[in-house]
Amino acid sequence: MTAYATHLDHQHATFRADLDELLRIPSISAIPEHAGDVAAAAEWVARRLRRAGVENVAVLPTGGHPVVYGDWLHAAGKPTVLIYGHFDVQPVDPLDLWTTPPFEPTERDGRIYARGVSDMKASVLTSIAAVEALLATAGRLPLNVKFFLEGQEEIGSPQIPAFLEREKARYACDLVISGDSGQFDETTPSIGIGARGTCGLQIDVVGPKSDLHSGLFGGAVTNPIHALVMALAACRGADGRVLAPGFYDDVVSLSAADRAAIARVPFVDTAYRRALDVDALWGEAGYSPLERAWARPTLEINGIWGGFQGAGSKTVLPNSAHAKITCRLVPDQDPTKIRTLVIDHLRRSLPPGVRATFDVRGGGAFPYLIPADHPANQAAAAVLREIYGKDPHYTRTGGTVPVMTMFRRALGADTVSFGFALEDENFHAPNEFMRVANVERGPRAYCMLLERLASSGVR
Repeated sequence: MTAYATHLDHQHATFRADLDELLRIPSISAIPEHAGDVAAAAEWVARRLRRAGVENVAVLPTGGHPVVYGDWLHAAGKPTVLIYGHFDVQPVDPLDLWTTPPFEPTERDGRIYARGVSDMKASVLTSIAAVEALLATAGRLPLNVKFFLEGQEEIGSPQIPAFLEREKARYACDLVISGDSGQFDETTPSIGIGARGTCGLQIDVVGPKSDLHSGLFGGAVTNPIHALVMALAACRGADGRVLAPGFYDDVVSLSAADRAAIARVPFVDTAYRRALDVDALWGEAGYSPLERAWARPTLEINGIWGGFQGAGSKTVLPNSAHAKITCRLVPDQDPTKIRTLVIDHLRRSLPPGVRATFDVRGGGAFPYLIPADHPANQAAAAVLREIYGKDPHYTRTGGTVPVMTMFRRALGADTVSFGFALEDENFHAPNEFMRVANVERGPRAYCMLLERLASSGVR
């Protein structure tokens, strides 16, 4: 057993006590009344970094929720890695669905239940504990380390792009390690290599100056709901493709190797449908369900409303109708360009007699993809192979992780995903939990990764 593994075993009770303490802080970034709690979590994390032996620790203002910085930079000639994490959490509603209080960590049946345990306070503490173990047993780290631990990820990190631009020198690095990720299942490892980007908009369609009697005016005046439905229906074809001209122009096609790697990831159509309670899957023709969800762009209608929605009947021709739309993007799509293309297509698809305006607040996020054979991924794969006894799957997520493209654009650094959460652990939902086994394996795995990255060729 390595010296750091022995140290981690001896410090296990302290690690669990620290985790419980951090989990008790209700650092909900989305609720203004909890801003003080987010700040308290930042101060807690800063104190824990100092205790671990990390230097130059500081809680940095962003104009919103803070970022915690720390470093250890005494490994001459070795690469510099930036360890990323976030200590803010999602709201807990609906509270009545929690079996135990969300900010009172409770262990039962080999699981720790608390808001933020899986997403991602356990991972934040994991990385700190790993650095502490290496410093305590070897007196130094095998490479240079910086920390970027933020308090606004759960609200989209709105101040982080400008903050990174201001702080480029402080955060300069060769690689980012993100613990905001997970493994395939309890016995199978995986490495996430991609995440889709996103952009969104709201369309508001207005017709007559007020609601009208549908008997007196129906057939003579354009109904805004009909108009909106016509425009929305024109966005997707029967083959599942988005019909806005130019939408696919910048899409990087999946290679044969890409498709083979995705095909190796276990996927059972019937089980997937059963879990979702749907009788069929549908999407862009020519692609598997995982390819569609992970590596192809899409356009989704997130909400639509207008007119009379009460009980009974009201024969009204409404004066307005509304819808919210988001697109998930893949390399090399630009969120601003795609949003413009979709808006132009919607305008062209509306019938005469109505006017449309578009709310485009929020800049969107770029997609992210790191080569599967990147040296950092090779190092992570070697660690996971040793821990799990099998090769990891190379996966992508259909969701969006904006901070990875923020780091690439601001710092020129790629991100390797290295975390131990599992998808069934109810993050963003009541009764969030994390398996004790994964909480315990994380610090040792991080020590192993830092050692391997020191000689991986990452520069």
